[in-house]
Amino acid sequence: MTHAGAGLDEEQKARLTDINGRLSTLTTTFEKNLLNDTNDLAVVFDDVADLDGLTEGEISAAARAAADRGLEGAWLISLTLFTGHPCLGSLRNRRSRERIMVASRARGARDNDNDNRPVLREIVRLRAERAELLGFASHAAYVTSDETAGSPQSVRDLLFRLAAPAARNARSEQAALQAMADAEPEPFTIDAHDWAFFTEKVRAAEYDIDTAALRPWFEAERVLRDGVFRAATELYGITFAERTDLPGYHPDVRVFEVFNADGSALGLYLLDLYTRDTKRGGAWMNSIVSQSRLRGTAPVVVNNLNVVQPEPGTPTLLTLDEVTTLFHEFGHALHGLFATVTYPHFAGTNVFRDFVEFPSQVNEMWIFWPGILTAYARHIDTDEPLDADIVERLTAAESFNQGFATSEYLAAAWLDQAWHSLTSAQAAQDIDVAGFEASALQEIGLDNPVVPTRYSSTYFAHIFSGGYSAGYYSYIWSEVLDADTVEWFRDNGGLMRANGDRFRARLLGVGGAKDPLEAYRDFRGRDAEIAPLLRRRGLEDHPTAD
Repeated sequence: MTHAGAGLDEEQKARLTDINGRLSTLTTTFEKNLLNDTNDLAVVFDDVADLDGLTEGEISAAARAAADRGLEGAWLISLTLFTGHPCLGSLRNRRSRERIMVASRARGARDNDNDNRPVLREIVRLRAERAELLGFASHAAYVTSDETAGSPQSVRDLLFRLAAPAARNARSEQAALQAMADAEPEPFTIDAHDWAFFTEKVRAAEYDIDTAALRPWFEAERVLRDGVFRAATELYGITFAERTDLPGYHPDVRVFEVFNADGSALGLYLLDLYTRDTKRGGAWMNSIVSQSRLRGTAPVVVNNLNVVQPEPGTPTLLTLDEVTTLFHEFGHALHGLFATVTYPHFAGTNVFRDFVEFPSQVNEMWIFWPGILTAYARHIDTDEPLDADIVERLTAAESFNQGFATSEYLAAAWLDQAWHSLTSAQAAQDIDVAGFEASALQEIGLDNPVVPTRYSSTYFAHIFSGGYSAGYYSYIWSEVLDADTVEWFRDNGGLMRANGDRFRARLLGVGGAKDPLEAYRDFRGRDAEIAPLLRRRGLEDHPTAD
């Protein structure tokens, strides 16, 4: 009620209404600009040799994307929401990698109709003004006051605790990449667009794994049915039946009816797998209808991904990252499907922002679970399962490149906090966006140009057009709970109905109807500990992480 302005006088309420209305327009404008610029900056290649390293399916998809835009005889690589791009790990042509990276980082920061710099500056200023109107020092204080973190200082403490060891690990990883670049016929200094490509070389050298070569084992339909759905069936007893008689909001959208173990109807699950020009980037879950005893409604949830659609008749082969994303987003879907609340306001994912990622992160643990992996990871042509030795090496490599991964994420989380910690007076200044970013990243020690932030401000949709403003830290905050929970599952037998029923009843089902940390204590028997997260990311050996 305080956040909604219930304590304001009439004049203040009128100003709050104006601010909220303007912010609604600005966030929509930010998203529209980003979508337009992402489409405009998609990289066109005139020579297929420039795409050396991509699979036949990827090249076919690029040709189809170009043809869809009337560019016959060309190949088009569309941009993902985050700074990097899946193709960067495979492309052998360094200039091709550079073109994709430069295009990605330019989005929303050019002097044209899609320039998001003035848009985000006004968003920041109005959010700061609204926070002060409501009695908070900053937008970050306004947001965290109603989260499990409680204050910006708690967020700052966690980010700083992790930043130094993450940056140190990233520099060690960079040195290993540089050694490989120095051994090239024409040595060069590693740049941001080289990181993914040479990381795959190091991964292959250290763990003998070429993740790009694993795609034939990750056919999308099999991953969905024999991986994602199977894990949910074994853990929770639920089953899925595709309803081809129910049309989705787009021809690509599939609809599944979900049933409880006793055969009773639970809800509907929609899957929107493929990218298209009219669809925003990234991956997410939405509740189309929230469960509610009051209204008598059953849940209808949708998972959105942005997988490149192959030519008709060609199977969709996923990267390991895309497999992870599908399991992750389905964790959100389960949160929505399992809701058992009276009021729809508290259903499923309607929990504190820094708690909402927790169930989805936990669901990722089943990707490599033996009985699940052997069911879905089978070669598209031979039906051979993924070799056990490869699985062992993939598991051993889970902390590989975590210096980079943690650093790029923390950099984005810190930018979010930096923008939203400004007072209204500070935000009213004519801030140079690039200069502000550079200063913020230097402050936290994550200003390594070879490890760019996962999102720069002008394409940081999570915080400027999504629901994560001053809350992007929540992924790592939730991962503390996630890592602790994964240890609980492993200690208690893993993929078992008793474990799933406990997790569903005590945590997933209650949604926001109960304090999340209370629900966690009810499930776990104690508060979460940070040690499992530090071990997972390879940060526990550093003094600054103690």
